Amino acid sequence: MARVKHESRWYPLESEESVLDGLLRQGVAVPNACRAGACQSCLMRALSGEIPEAARVGLKDTLRTQGYFLACVCKPVAGTELEVAGADALRVPARIDSLTLLSASVLRVRLSTKAPFDYRAGQYVSLLRADGLTRSYSLASLPREGLLELHVRLIPGGAMSGWLASQARVGDTLSVQGPAGSCFYVPGRPEQPLLLAGTGTGLAPLLGIARDALESGHTGPLWLFHGARAPEGLYLMDALRELAARHSGFHYRPCVLTGGSRDVAEGALDVLIRAECPKPVGFRAWLCGDSGMVLSLRKKLFLSGLSLKDLHADAFLPSAPRVEPVGAR
Repeated sequence: MARVKHESRWYPLESEESVLDGLLRQGVAVPNACRAGACQSCLMRALSGEIPEAARVGLKDTLRTQGYFLACVCKPVAGTELEVAGADALRVPARIDSLTLLSASVLRVRLSTKAPFDYRAGQYVSLLRADGLTRSYSLASLPREGLLELHVRLIPGGAMSGWLASQARVGDTLSVQGPAGSCFYVPGRPEQPLLLAGTGTGLAPLLGIARDALESGHTGPLWLFHGARAPEGLYLMDALRELAARHSGFHYRPCVLTGGSRDVAEGALDVLIRAECPKPVGFRAWLCGDSGMVLSLRKKLFLSGLSLKDLHADAFLPSAPRVEPVGAR
């Protein structure tokens, strides 16, 4: 049996149980969201003891060298005694600057941070409420703008989205942790064609990447495809069309499965991409949104000739149900 020491108390772990699951089971509040090793909201720091290498996969070298690991995928071998601490040092206080509905199902949240926050447009952060509720959202903003812009999908019964939509107010404080993720624009090869495709709030990182590329002087064609089930699932269409009007190389293509019109294509996202960009050899691509769509489109683009090294994917995973500490009300 492995044991974990957190805030001066030891907690036993069951066989094959992760550090996160073991602590939550025994009433310890640990920030978490996806519980699949993707969002990095459950970062903890090892003060002593051996950490499995699998618990560090995907972390920046600066975090690895400081002993940070992902609690949700950390399963210490039997007999391990692990002393851990939270990731408070990585969290930056933030204030809600504005809350704006972009559609019936998408809320734009803009945050100002009390300390400088270094990130690249398209990466994602973890948003932490004072009570420990944590969710991860991609950044649509550019660092020069001074505010973090998140696009929050409003989910019926959603803990964080429901709170933001109905209870949160401008001026309320939270914390942000991150950034994480490799979906961002890297200058160089300015003539290379770029392909950005996503569904739902997968538009947020794609918008940030597109604006970053254009402001960096990218000269090659840039295609942005945004898909939804029905027209009401699309948003920021006017802003994206205005962006396309200002940049001749930027092509915005919205599509829906049903309810298309003269300005909105009808059909599957991959079919529209194949029609507009039939030979993506030499492209660089970013895919964001629904995990099924991202994985399927990634495979299809690779088979169409797009190099894996130029394929960047950010599959949105559903948040795990919140586990309340023992005795919580």
